[in-house]
Amino acid sequence: MSHDDREDVSLAGRREWAALSVLVLAVVMLAVDGTVLSLAVPALSADLAPTSNQLLWIGDIYSLALAGLLVTMGTLADRVGRKRLLLIGAAGFGLASLLAAFAPTAGWLIAARFLLGVAGATLMPSTLSIIRNMFENARQRTTAIAIWAAAASGGAAIGPLVGGALLEHFWWGSVFIINVPVIIILIVFGYVLIPESRDPNPGKFDLFSAALSMIAIVALVYAVKAAVSGGNLWVPMGALVVGVAAGWIFIRRQQYSSSPLIDVSLFRHPAFAGAVTATFVSVLAFSGLLFFFSQYLQLVRGNGPLQAGIRELPVTLASVAVVGIAGSLVLRFGRGYVIGGGLALAALGMGGIAIASDAAQYFWLALALVLVGLGVGLAFTLTTDAVMTAVPPDKAGSASAVSETAYELGVALGIRTVGQFACDALPGWAEHRLVTAGSGRQGHGFTCICGERTTAGIRVTSRSKSCVCARHAMDIRDVSSTAGSSGCHCMASDSVVEVGG
Repeated sequence: MSHDDREDVSLAGRREWAALSVLVLAVVMLAVDGTVLSLAVPALSADLAPTSNQLLWIGDIYSLALAGLLVTMGTLADRVGRKRLLLIGAAGFGLASLLAAFAPTAGWLIAARFLLGVAGATLMPSTLSIIRNMFENARQRTTAIAIWAAAASGGAAIGPLVGGALLEHFWWGSVFIINVPVIIILIVFGYVLIPESRDPNPGKFDLFSAALSMIAIVALVYAVKAAVSGGNLWVPMGALVVGVAAGWIFIRRQQYSSSPLIDVSLFRHPAFAGAVTATFVSVLAFSGLLFFFSQYLQLVRGNGPLQAGIRELPVTLASVAVVGIAGSLVLRFGRGYVIGGGLALAALGMGGIAIASDAAQYFWLALALVLVGLGVGLAFTLTTDAVMTAVPPDKAGSASAVSETAYELGVALGIRTVGQFACDALPGWAEHRLVTAGSGRQGHGFTCICGERTTAGIRVTSRSKSCVCARHAMDIRDVSSTAGSSGCHCMASDSVVEVGG
């Protein structure tokens, strides 16, 4: 099942580790870009005056484009060259960031966010597949992937910190324009340090399969988002039918194709299927919790965006600490048991957040965040490593696309699904008052998750200077507790499956 897991293969040198730092820079940028927007929405809403529907698309179009194109771009990287696609995607990401930063209308911003998603889809699978080819030694590869995973989770966690710092001094477009200097560094050093690699026998690129994969993923994600947003059920049902039909045709086509985009036979192996499932579930729970914990810190504990970002750092630092222990734990206990243990540890931490939300001292919340960071860091690192080890280096692009699709689906669906659990926990009057009484920067993030019916209040909210009173803030504490317990259940059930598998 594994490839190149021997210890006698060539070891990576300083050039490879330097190249890894460039790849990590790209991952951090993408992760930050995925979470920084929520703080900027009130300001851009006041400036661009989007409709409620446009506001939803500003938030959703990026993840839809990114998730829908990952399979296609991962396979394309195997064919045209992973370094080449990475550098082309980086240039596109920089240009799209400039378009977003200076968008004169909401429609312009939606188009720019779509282009950001397309460019981002070229970056993520390219970084992971390049790592697979640079690090042939199993232990070095596990360490490299641990660094990559820490960058992904850490970047998502520090996104609000970066956004808060920028928005305190600059206009809302600064959250996009900050990408440009990062892109310049990435292109210059990436061109010098990153080695080129590709599949020597790629076969014919199947455009029809690429279209099917995008239709299936986008339709299924949209179906879930539309369903939890309420409204006409025919829309999500129609999207679900389209997504399932396109997915079924795609799978059948891959089974009989001489040059499939994805080797679907890999899913017959419990280790591979379990790793992909664990990635999806852990990221879904983690992303949903992280968003509502930020709301809790700001609305209940009275922290500003910057201070809230600082108080979320324990989860980031803990996920970084995993880099030094992941390889040793796998050698001692085996990958499956360590993944299961990591998921169980994350479940314990999320349960701790649900309990400690009433505690007056921040220490107990910080301790719970450390457990979540360690658990998710271990699980995400080793599930990614398991997926990449399952294929030869020549097919690293398509394998990384599978792993990244699971990750992006978790992010895309996490805030909406966990958020809906949280919204259901609120009584109707509390949800209404949070929509109409919240301050712009703090009120938006919560309201837009509860569905399109509440987004109409964003423009009012974004101009409001009133504060959420303590009585209403207590409801956000209940929401944070609900999100924590929901994530706990997801992690705990998945840890049993992973160890059992």
